[in-house]
Amino acid sequence: MTATLIWILVALVAIGLYLSWTAGRLDRLHARIDAARAALDAQLLRRASVAQELATSGVLDPAASIVLYEAAHAARQAEEEQREVAESELSQALRAVFAETAQVETVKEAPGGEAAIHELTEAVRRVPMARRFHNDAVGGARRLREHRKVRWFRLAGHAPFPMAFEMDDEPPAALVDRAG
Repeated sequence: MTATLIWILVALVAIGLYLSWTAGRLDRLHARIDAARAALDAQLLRRASVAQELATSGVLDPAASIVLYEAAHAARQAEEEQREVAESELSQALRAVFAETAQVETVKEAPGGEAAIHELTEAVRRVPMARRFHNDAVGGARRLREHRKVRWFRLAGHAPFPMAFEMDDEPPAALVDRAG
């Protein structure tokens, strides 16, 4: 009888340790999602800021300036529910404005243009990477949260179900050619 109770106690402690380890792993994944989201937000803000600076610099033609400024402003001011759409529209505006290498060369010829194009190139290159890191972290947390043990024992607590950030992040061809 005593041996049976000891074995039951050992089994319960082992199960408790395993569940605690799983809950800790899930917590670390949620922290990783938060850090990746902060990095993604920083890169999106940087891209929108650089685009807005270029739009107001007077280097671009007026139509391109208006398109780029409005898209960048909308991306910076978008509510969370509309953020993916606004960022996708900024990507489309960047592709429209910098579709040809001639536009990039025009900006580079202006005072400070080389630095502005370099900063924009870096910004549009980093956004897809930051989004990929975020979505990878979300995928890992979602896969773990789908396990029965996580659902049955409510190991996720009250944390919201993680959502991927889906947007059009294809960079302008002229900037990609320049970076490559």
